[in-house]
Amino acid sequence: MAENGFGTTYPNPMVGSVIVYENQIIGEGWHKKAGEPHAEVNAIRSVKDKSLLKKATIYVSLEPCSHFGKTPPCCDLIIEHQIPNVVVGTVDPNERVAGNGIKKLIAAGANVTVGVLEKECNELNKRFFTFHQQKRPYIILKWAETLDGFLSPEKKIGQDRKPVWITNTYSRQLVHKWRSEEQAILAGTQTVIDDNPKLNTRDWSGNNPVRVILDQNNRISKESFVFDNTVKTIVFTKSETNISAENTNFEVIDFNQNIIPQILAVLHQNQIQSIIIEGGLQTLQSFIDQNIWDEARIFIGNISFGKGTKAPIIQKNNPTKTYIQSDELLNIRNHD
Repeated sequence: MAENGFGTTYPNPMVGSVIVYENQIIGEGWHKKAGEPHAEVNAIRSVKDKSLLKKATIYVSLEPCSHFGKTPPCCDLIIEHQIPNVVVGTVDPNERVAGNGIKKLIAAGANVTVGVLEKECNELNKRFFTFHQQKRPYIILKWAETLDGFLSPEKKIGQDRKPVWITNTYSRQLVHKWRSEEQAILAGTQTVIDDNPKLNTRDWSGNNPVRVILDQNNRISKESFVFDNTVKTIVFTKSETNISAENTNFEVIDFNQNIIPQILAVLHQNQIQSIIIEGGLQTLQSFIDQNIWDEARIFIGNISFGKGTKAPIIQKNNPTKTYIQSDELLNIRNHD
């Protein structure tokens, strides 16, 4: 149920809740969008006979909140309805909650059980947990390479600024679905100069991710799609710029130092919990070499280039493999 909110609850986590009385489900709910009722509220509201709540058990995938945010604390509503049994999947890592909800429920006399299907509940909100525990977004590396291991063919003088497709239309649609599920997408300077990407979700229904662009020396043409102001865009550069754009923010960082921690710190300040890295070889390999990534999604298209830009090198230990028409998709988790 919680997964129904995938891609729509940011910056909140995905949460599902079920209320049971005498082995029968009498209420259920999930969090749909930040600022709207939480899962526990929707579950309690869905119960037709509220008198049964005093004898029921409420199950919730994440610890009920105990603080006032955009909505009142869920703990207070559970206590108000005197629900005697509360089963919590996992503790909320947000420092504003972090066990306080559980303490408040116990203090009110509720029988609280914590850690049921904890691994699954942590996996559900891996982006939320990474953001709060590691102070950075959950990082997904994504690229497509040819059968002979190239990202792109050799560029020819005068060649149009557009992508050279390695994957089929179904794989490309899947990528746009992924974009709708994450908060941001990053591309490097050369990728934007060569391909002029839009980095949006035009082939899928959903939110466009925040565009994050690396442009150290302001080399990217302001006629590029990434500067069209249709989507919030963050540009990392080494010097101040006089360019004024309503939906584009320029962030100055020190390119003489390691830029990845600087980028991640700014993204954390902007409450961005997840990002897809769709940069070129240099950008992708930098994240790999510094071991700052959580997941890699690699397409291998049924095509060869012979020469061009080589694909990043990553240790492919026990990847999950799927096939989309003629494309092979490798999914690798970084457990280090």
